[in-house]
Amino acid sequence: MTRPENWAQNHHFIAGAIYRPVSTDALRHLVARAPHIHAIGSRHSFNGVADSPGVLVDLADMPADIVVDAAGRTVTAGAAVSYGALAAHLEALGWALHNMASLPQISLVGAVATGTHGSGDRLGTLSSAVAALEMVTAGGDLVTVRRGDRGFDGMVVGLGAFGIVTRVTLDIEPSYRMRQDAYEGLSWQAVLEDFDAVMGAGTSVSLFTMWGGPVVDRARVKTRLGADVAPAAFAGGTAGAYPPDLASADHLRFSTPFGVAGPWSERLVHMRMEFHQTRHLQSEYLVPRSAATAAMVLLRNLGGRIDPQLRITEIRSMAADRLWLSPAFGADTVGLHFSWEAFDVPAVLGLCAEIEDLLRPLGGRPHWGKVVFGEAAELAALYPRMADFRALAMQFDPAGKFRNAFLDRHVFG
Repeated sequence: MTRPENWAQNHHFIAGAIYRPVSTDALRHLVARAPHIHAIGSRHSFNGVADSPGVLVDLADMPADIVVDAAGRTVTAGAAVSYGALAAHLEALGWALHNMASLPQISLVGAVATGTHGSGDRLGTLSSAVAALEMVTAGGDLVTVRRGDRGFDGMVVGLGAFGIVTRVTLDIEPSYRMRQDAYEGLSWQAVLEDFDAVMGAGTSVSLFTMWGGPVVDRARVKTRLGADVAPAAFAGGTAGAYPPDLASADHLRFSTPFGVAGPWSERLVHMRMEFHQTRHLQSEYLVPRSAATAAMVLLRNLGGRIDPQLRITEIRSMAADRLWLSPAFGADTVGLHFSWEAFDVPAVLGLCAEIEDLLRPLGGRPHWGKVVFGEAAELAALYPRMADFRALAMQFDPAGKFRNAFLDRHVFG
C-alpha cells in the first residue's frame, strides 16, 4: 500500500488506515475500539503532528452544520470545515471572524490545534477566538469544553492530544469591509528602527522579504475601513499594484485584490480558495515582540546562506493570549515564517535546525505545524504551562490512544 503524504510530500503517514466516518456515532465507535487513533485535517502540516501508529480519521464527510448564534455572537461548525468556506458563509449572513490565516483552505480544527495565526498587532491567533470545542474522548464519549471551564486554555491548542475534535465554536462580530495595499522596497533600517510603527500601519501587516538584500522586498497592508487609513508611503517603500512574486498572470489571478475595498473574507487571506501552491517546505519561529528586532538582525547576518534556499519569508505580528501551547502565550509575538524551496531538502532542514537553535535563547517557539526539531525538554522551557498540558492530557488519555511520535518527541519526552 502506498502511504498517504502530507501536502508538501515531506511526511509519509505511518497509520495503517484512514477512516472517513459520516456521523458522530460512527466516529465514537471508531475511537472506542481503536488502540491508537488520530485525526487528519487538510494535510497542510509539515510534520507528523497528525499521524498515528494506529489509524487516522478524516472528518471531511461529517456534516458541516454551520450554526450562527446571533445573540451569543458565535458560530459553530464541523471541525473539517475550511476557514474559506466558513468565511463565505458568515459574510453572506452579515457576520465576520476577527482574523484569517494566509490560506483559506486550512481546516478549522487543524489551524486551531496547532496555533495557526494571521497578522495584526491587536489581533490574537485564530485559536484565541475559540469559545468551545466538542470532542470524542478516549472511551468514545462525546464531551464539550467551553471557555472558562477547567483546562480549557490547555485544550484549545491541543495538538490532538485530548481527543478527536468534531465541532468548533468561534467568536464572531458584524461584517466589515477592508482594503489591501501593496508596497515595495521598504528600507531595512526603517523597519528595524521603528518596527512598532511599521507593523501598526494597518489592521493587518505582513512583510515579505529575503534576508541578504538592502530592502524588505514588499508588504501587504490590510486596513479596516472606518478604523484605519492606508499610508501613502510606507517605511521608504513605494506603492505597488501587487507584489513582485505575483507578477505572472496566473499567480495574480489567485491573489486577493489590491487597492480596492471589499469584504473581510476576501481581504484578510492572501490567496483565493482556488489557489493551489507548488510544493515547498515551511518553518516558522514565533518570538516575543520585545525580541523581534534582535531576531531579525541575527537572521540578516545569515542572509547569504539563507537566501539561496529561500522562496520568501513573511513577518507577521499577533497579540498575546493565555492558551497554554499557543505561540503567543503570555506575550505579544512576531512570527518569522520561512517558505523554502524543496530542491535541496537536506540543506533546508539544516538551516531550519540552525535557525531554531539561534532563536531559542530569544524565546523563539517553532510553529507546531511546521518543521520542528526541538526536543520536549527544550520546548518545555519556552512554554510555562507545558507540565500542566502534559498532566491534563494524561487525565483525558491515560493509555496514550491519541499519542504519536511527534507528541512523544516534542511534547511528552
